[in-house]
Amino acid sequence: MRVTKRNGREVNFDISKIENAIRKANNEVPVEKRLSEVQIQAIATNVAKQCEGLGRSVAVDEIQDMVEIAIMEMRGYEVAQAYVRYRFKRDLARKTNTTDGEILELVERSNEDAMQENANKNPVINSTQRDYIAGLVSKDITQRILLPDDVVKAHKDGAIHFHDADYFISHEHNCELVNLEDMLQNGTVISGTQIVKPHSFGTACNIATQIIAQVASNQYGGQSISLAHLAPFVDVSRQRIRKNLNEELEKTGVQMDDEAKEKIVSMRLHREVVAGVQTINYQIVTLLTTNGQTPFVTLFMYLDEVPEGQTRDDMAMVIEEVLRQRIKGLPDETGAWITPAFPKLVYVLDEDNIHEDSRYWYLTELAARCTAKRMVPDYVSAKIMKELKGDVYAPMGCRSFLTPDKEGLNPDGSHKYYGRLTAKVEPTLNGVNVRQNGVESFPLTVELPRGQYRAKLFQQD
Repeated sequence: MRVTKRNGREVNFDISKIENAIRKANNEVPVEKRLSEVQIQAIATNVAKQCEGLGRSVAVDEIQDMVEIAIMEMRGYEVAQAYVRYRFKRDLARKTNTTDGEILELVERSNEDAMQENANKNPVINSTQRDYIAGLVSKDITQRILLPDDVVKAHKDGAIHFHDADYFISHEHNCELVNLEDMLQNGTVISGTQIVKPHSFGTACNIATQIIAQVASNQYGGQSISLAHLAPFVDVSRQRIRKNLNEELEKTGVQMDDEAKEKIVSMRLHREVVAGVQTINYQIVTLLTTNGQTPFVTLFMYLDEVPEGQTRDDMAMVIEEVLRQRIKGLPDETGAWITPAFPKLVYVLDEDNIHEDSRYWYLTELAARCTAKRMVPDYVSAKIMKELKGDVYAPMGCRSFLTPDKEGLNPDGSHKYYGRLTAKVEPTLNGVNVRQNGVESFPLTVELPRGQYRAKLFQQD
């Protein structure tokens, strides 16, 4: 028979602990009100039988409830009161400092909940352990101070799940659609360093991964980037390669017709696209964010997101390489080719890739091969999404979709998708911020577009 402790660990049932707890309460009352040793043992035996009858691991709180009832049934009312007071003092002591034991167990790698909590985190490395330690502190403060007792109880009872309590004390946002186009085309700043517009596809891919790492280290959700924002840099590389080739031929005096030149340009450009996509794949799976895990990234692949013509063909080239590399997989430490967890892929089906005679049908065939082997990409029907959402746009990192803004937020009045995010929304009760013990609290974490809604605190009837 097993007992689940408050920190999630399971231990063997020990009847002597029940007996000792009753004896301590028994000694707190006058002699004439005390239970006999036989009664104490009978109570402990009765509780043990109840626990065994449940056929599962029993929580400590459940056992204590059984003990209280059993003492009352023995008419040990004063002992029951003393036991309740003893239990209250222990609860108060735990609330005063609830994290020490959990942190030590984490460091000693004996906390099974933490060791198995997230398959995307390696719990034995320092960065992950630091994040877990900070998370334990956040959970402690969240449950003791920031949340109302009824919400905490509902969470512990399993009636609700309060999400991301380990990040709740931080002013962080959740998932977002990264406006990669703006940062690549107009430049950005990373760690105090100004990054100008890249002059090649390879550099654009490298900068994109650095942006992904920065975003992931300053939020606790997923993120999505669109390959449409990288596609224009294929032609930037094409022009650079063509210019460099002409300069090389001029310096060496070698004569070459235009057709041969374009073949060389195409070969060099393809190599750069291969290397750029490989950079994205290797960087994402080897990066560790400040919370000790690989960035949760989704790549969005929608051909019609770029203008028809050269840019769309270049976009197709990038999509093709992404799919080919995912089909191949990445080698693990033993050299076996495996399916990487990230980036996730989302492929959009539209008129130019769903018919066998359509221009980009070969990409859909390749996507199907990729799905058969690697279980990605996910698929979106442009036709159905336009019917349901009125537009086709990238999902969040978790592959859920934002609601289009009611009023066009872009300067031209069109809907804004990239650059938007989901945030912790401040819950209100009758329009007033919920407070407890003078501290503003947030009973619910609600994922909604920032600045549009104020969540209402859920109340039981």
